[in-house]
Amino acid sequence: MREYLPLLIVGAVIGAFTLGFVIAYIRLLRQKEAVGFDRNMPDGEIIARLAQYAKPYWREFLLVLGIMLVSIAYDVISPLIVGEIERMVSGSVEMSRLLKMVAVYAGVLIVSLICTYFQAVILQKTGQKILSALRLNLFSHIESLSHAQLNEIPVGKLVTRVANDTNAISMLFTNILVTMVKNVFLVVGVLVSMLMVNYVLTCMVLCFVPFLVLFTVIFRKYTRKVFRKVKDGTTDINTYLSENLSGIKITQIFNREQQKMADFMEKSNKLKKAKQNQIFIFGIFRPMVYMLYISSVLFLLYLGGRGYIKSETFLGQTIDAGTVVIFYMYISKFFNPIQTLAEQFNMLQSAFASAEKIFTVLDMVPNVVDAPDAMDLPEIRGEIEFKNVWFAYKDEEWVLRDVSFHVDPRQTVALVGSTGSGKSTILSLICRNYDIQKGQILIDGIDIRKIKIASLRSRFGQMLQDVFLFSGTIRSNILLREEGIPDEEVWEACRYVNADRFISRLENGLDEVVRERGNNFSAGQRQLLSFARTILHKPSVMILDEATANIDTETELLIQDSLEKMKNIGTMLIVAHRLSTIQHADNIIVLSKGRILEQGTHQELLHKRGRYYQLYTLQFTKENMK
Repeated sequence: MREYLPLLIVGAVIGAFTLGFVIAYIRLLRQKEAVGFDRNMPDGEIIARLAQYAKPYWREFLLVLGIMLVSIAYDVISPLIVGEIERMVSGSVEMSRLLKMVAVYAGVLIVSLICTYFQAVILQKTGQKILSALRLNLFSHIESLSHAQLNEIPVGKLVTRVANDTNAISMLFTNILVTMVKNVFLVVGVLVSMLMVNYVLTCMVLCFVPFLVLFTVIFRKYTRKVFRKVKDGTTDINTYLSENLSGIKITQIFNREQQKMADFMEKSNKLKKAKQNQIFIFGIFRPMVYMLYISSVLFLLYLGGRGYIKSETFLGQTIDAGTVVIFYMYISKFFNPIQTLAEQFNMLQSAFASAEKIFTVLDMVPNVVDAPDAMDLPEIRGEIEFKNVWFAYKDEEWVLRDVSFHVDPRQTVALVGSTGSGKSTILSLICRNYDIQKGQILIDGIDIRKIKIASLRSRFGQMLQDVFLFSGTIRSNILLREEGIPDEEVWEACRYVNADRFISRLENGLDEVVRERGNNFSAGQRQLLSFARTILHKPSVMILDEATANIDTETELLIQDSLEKMKNIGTMLIVAHRLSTIQHADNIIVLSKGRILEQGTHQELLHKRGRYYQLYTLQFTKENMK
């Protein structure tokens, strides 16, 4: 009994560490119970959905599997070769035979290294293709979401999904899955070889497996929760930065830097705590696996030493120096994949947590979609009709109430009313950015819900108050990446809306660089560029939503001249607070609280002395007082 006292001591240490690991896990789990997560997905669903992206590349993965088996063969065979060399060194053998064994070992090693190289190259290329397809699918799906859905999701969150989360999944295909499969084959191969060499020592090694399984199961359950927390914290910081860096001028104007810094520190500390929990659990798991490895080596040396020194046999199994060397290498190859499992679980749980976030976005069903029998819209005359339209952004908080009006082809119609009366909403509904709850909207007598969304919007040209210019050049912003349009047509559109006057004065003309959001141009210049790109794409219906707001008088005159020209192109719908810009409209519709109060020409409405007369008189008085 005394001879086996060291084994009992090692067993007691293992048991103590196991108990400590379980207690630490329970403590962490209790901390986590107070925090909720977004949608959780089972591993099986995540793997099945990710497999759909890998399916087109099954030949590449099959080739990698074949190469991997060669590499595994080296890991399984090499200890046997080294053990045989040890027996040769211990005994009397010819040098030529020893050199042959060494040469065999070197040859197997070289083949394994070559296979590892090609395996890495093929996986990286395949993984990047899969990642590109996933990222493209995600971005395309985001583009298909309705305006209402996009308004609910912070931009920083979407950026994190497309950029950060897809990169985390990249490791799943380029490293994690193949490595885990390889480790499974390797462990099986090593166990079979160990049983063939000495089943007693193999059973000794297997005594540690239950502890290993226990640690792994506990570790797996908790790491997913930790990584979800880390992903949520990263998303919160990206979202916060996206919003506050865009509005940093407002922060500086109102001297709110300290408050914003405090808010950022709060989010940063939240992410720090999540990272600390992640480090804590990995800091427990890996040492525990390493402790099992060292314990198994100690058992091997103890039993092997007794058998070798005292020439004892265990259950009929002889232990010599070669057997000890073989098992020492096999134990390393058995526990190394398990030790590597810490890093693999790290990346695997990170990839799964990212996949949950990505699939949550992909599972969002667009609110506005094409009907099964939707048609492409042919060339249109520009006739628009609202029939008893009711619309609410939320529940039954009606923004439009039983609105009906008719716009003839090539007619200019202006929408007037106080803020919140529903003017901009009408323009959004015509383009089907939202779907109405009741009534009908007709284009040339066709219900817009029976028209394909892309086809419908291609007939409209929109010029908004807040003009968005992309980073690039003036030319790319006017073309919007639509290749094949010659510069002559671009300049013609610019001259038509008077944008050529400032473009021609620029050093690089159409190739002048546009910085983020066009902040190197004035509001009026951005508006003229918006007019130019609208005219270039030859819309049948033009929509101007406060397009003349926030610009100087000189630019307003240019825009007024542009509007007069644009009336000849097609139907025009205008929303404007400056009533001076709509006096020549064919019809003016006055809205209040989602209902039409009155409509007619400028002179007709003034003669009625209704709401329009009040608005015009009030604005005219203010302008005279300036």
